[in-house]
Amino acid sequence: MDKNLGIKVGLEIHQQLATNKKLFCNCTPVEPEEYSIKFQRRLRASKSELGEFDPAALFESTKSKTMVYYADSKSSCLVEQDEEPPHELDSDARETALIIALALKSRVFSEVYPMRKTVIDGSNTTGFQRTMLISQGGYFDVNNTRIGIQSICLEEDAAKILGEEGTVKKFGLERLGVPLVEIATEPFEVKPDEIRKIALSLGRVLRSTKRVKRGLGSIRQDVNVSIKNGGVVIEVKGVQQLDKLEKIVEYEAKRQHGLLQISEKIQQRDWVYDDKARIDVTELFSASKSKIIQDAIKQNQRIVCISFTNMAGIFGFSPHEGIRLGKEVAELVRFFGIGGVFHSDELPNYGVTESDLENLKRHSEIGADDAFLIMAAPEDKVCMITEQLVSRIEYIRDHGIPTDTRLATQSGETKFLRPRPGAARMYPETDIAPIIITEKELVKIRENIPRSWDDSVQEIETKYGINLQLAEQIFDSQYMKLFEEILSRVKVNPTFVASVLCYSITSLERRGLDSGLLRDEEVFELFGLLGDEKIAKESVEIILDEIMSGRSKSIDEAMRNAAIEAVNEKDLERIIRDIVYKNAEIIENQKERAAGPLMGIAMKELRGKASGKTINELLLRYIKERLGDS
Repeated sequence: MDKNLGIKVGLEIHQQLATNKKLFCNCTPVEPEEYSIKFQRRLRASKSELGEFDPAALFESTKSKTMVYYADSKSSCLVEQDEEPPHELDSDARETALIIALALKSRVFSEVYPMRKTVIDGSNTTGFQRTMLISQGGYFDVNNTRIGIQSICLEEDAAKILGEEGTVKKFGLERLGVPLVEIATEPFEVKPDEIRKIALSLGRVLRSTKRVKRGLGSIRQDVNVSIKNGGVVIEVKGVQQLDKLEKIVEYEAKRQHGLLQISEKIQQRDWVYDDKARIDVTELFSASKSKIIQDAIKQNQRIVCISFTNMAGIFGFSPHEGIRLGKEVAELVRFFGIGGVFHSDELPNYGVTESDLENLKRHSEIGADDAFLIMAAPEDKVCMITEQLVSRIEYIRDHGIPTDTRLATQSGETKFLRPRPGAARMYPETDIAPIIITEKELVKIRENIPRSWDDSVQEIETKYGINLQLAEQIFDSQYMKLFEEILSRVKVNPTFVASVLCYSITSLERRGLDSGLLRDEEVFELFGLLGDEKIAKESVEIILDEIMSGRSKSIDEAMRNAAIEAVNEKDLERIIRDIVYKNAEIIENQKERAAGPLMGIAMKELRGKASGKTINELLLRYIKERLGDS
């Protein structure tokens, strides 16, 4: 990462709380096996109390989406459907939020005012998210660096996205209303490899309370990135993996720096947009060999050309690898559900020939120094999308970096999500009275502030007799509660249990298997069989493989499919003796070292039916007997 960019980073951590109820109703936040309720809504932007529209909400409304919601009566009620006022604030969520605030030495307010935050992307049935500012200030230490806290909020989680088809977005309501805390740090400048450590340390403070959820989707990181002379802060949402943080920050910083250079280039061209620069060229491209264009025409879309005087080379100009004006424009077009846009600096390509371009330039009077975009869109969207494209390019020309909210991608890049919200986004919640926090309540809360992460890890290390590294990994993992419950109910080796939960499951996930198919009840049953000596250690990963691959739905089915069953001592001795006598030549050549290659043969034949230790002992015994007979 280029230190000369002057990068500043701020983190926003969203952590679900481990409560038995949602924030403003009595529903239990559980994943339903099937949905019994379905309804739909159309959300639109509305003015704030001051008569202003929030830019993010106004922009989102241009997508004209229909929201379809799926629910189950066990995990949601009329509150989530916006058919009933919210109930009282959940007391457990309130207490946990205050514990977290005091653990971070944050200043708690004596009066907390619930607010509505406008959100019309469909993730809330109401068109807003309920949130409340609990405290401000505070800090936590990472090695020798002190990281300041800006604010801590208690709020509702959003609905779960189920998919999107055309103009329809689908959501599940089981997650809507789940309590979570949002913790925003002060901006900081650190070495790139320290960003992950800071996020990890803050997560560890939360996990030390033992009152937060763990697992996929229970904690989400947003990161705010700015550079020297950039003038804006860009919020990047949805960083799921901590090891991607550094790469995302680096990409976003380079993108911002690149946009400043692109801005200077555009200013040098003295470009001004004219409405006459947009021309319908559907008929002109009716004979084009481009499959993309022909598919669009078959869908009754219009092919439009937008020309830019004296802008040749600008769309393809790349101040940093992967940073181009053409890419910025394509992201915006895709936001509106349009497949994409071609720009002059990348043509001929995509089936668009040199002949097509010559006809286009002649028809649209495009000169050698000019640039142009070719876009396919429904006729009713052409004007609106063109206005947004031109507006964005004009903004980059005049200001450099658009004030976007962006989304982190799996590749470690960022893409356009929506404009940055404004002050009009927040307004008071009229259905909930202010919440009073007394000093007496805070005194009681201070008694429940958890021990530090280091102390918690040391306790695990001592209590279960496992090494420090494994204690750290099990505490940081989503399986900490499960680990403790297994050892409280089953007599098994703690190190082996921790290794299976931290390493074996992760190893299977890296092979593409789904740990979401693995239920806690099955894990208890698996270790129960091991504790009762009904299966060998070696069979545990085989059974996990069966379930996480989807080939088996239960432990019993997995054992049948993998042909796993305990072998009695007499049969085991017979199998090992046969292996030894069938491989007499290996034994004669390698003596007792023959136990190595024969172990592989035995493990393959027995496959989880006996422990490796027992197999090895029997092999050595019969090998010695064989050598003695010789």
